Amino acid sequence: MTAFSYQLWSSRNFPPLTETLKLLASLGYVQVEGFGGMFTDPSGVNELEAALKASGLSMPTAHLPLQMVEDDPDRVIAIARRLGLQKVFIPYLVAEDRPADAAGWRDFGARLQAAGEPLRAAGLGFGWHNHDFEFAPLPDGTIPMEAILAGGPDLEWEADIAWIVRGGGDPFDWIARHGRRITAAHVKDIAPAGMNTHEDGWADPGHGTLDWPALIAALDNTNCQFFVMEHDNPDDHHRFASRAIAAF
Repeated sequence: MTAFSYQLWSSRNFPPLTETLKLLASLGYVQVEGFGGMFTDPSGVNELEAALKASGLSMPTAHLPLQMVEDDPDRVIAIARRLGLQKVFIPYLVAEDRPADAAGWRDFGARLQAAGEPLRAAGLGFGWHNHDFEFAPLPDGTIPMEAILAGGPDLEWEADIAWIVRGGGDPFDWIARHGRRITAAHVKDIAPAGMNTHEDGWADPGHGTLDWPALIAALDNTNCQFFVMEHDNPDDHHRFASRAIAAF
């Protein structure tokens, strides 16, 4: 049976962390995924480590800022050892830093490849987590996500399926062609057009427009090890967390 994880970004607006982890454990989650702000200072890491131990939850994957990985890989590796991280994913690139052409995106993939070398040498998985902008065709027709993967041959990919769809991509095609790269996936859903606008158009997994049973079946034929529940802007994280795990 698949052990579903939970991206703690979904609960960022519902502190405290200790209560969130207690809630998740009570609902049957056994894993969580951290995000960048949780790792930026030692006190935050201390709090996170204590809260994980108290809840009995593990954190096999996390999102960390690229600059942090590039500037201080030893610190990242030390945090990974403390918290039991197995994989680190870079989650985002702000608009002003995004390349304008295919060569730039391939260079960015090479930059990620180089940033991950110390982590891979330490036995950690390292890769990229997508949003929608990586699937918008460039003027020459290149899809940035393809260029990122081409530039970083050893990069893993945490595939955010709903963002692929929002970016205009066919998730089944991407899963079929790049399944060996996919070592984790975000399980989130898209509301029907015009609905859930107060939640930025997202839906609880299993309650939106995506065919998640078929998507899970497709992902089962990849190297995906972690299925991470996420909602980018829930107005009730208890509702989201409970409905998501119940649906699967």
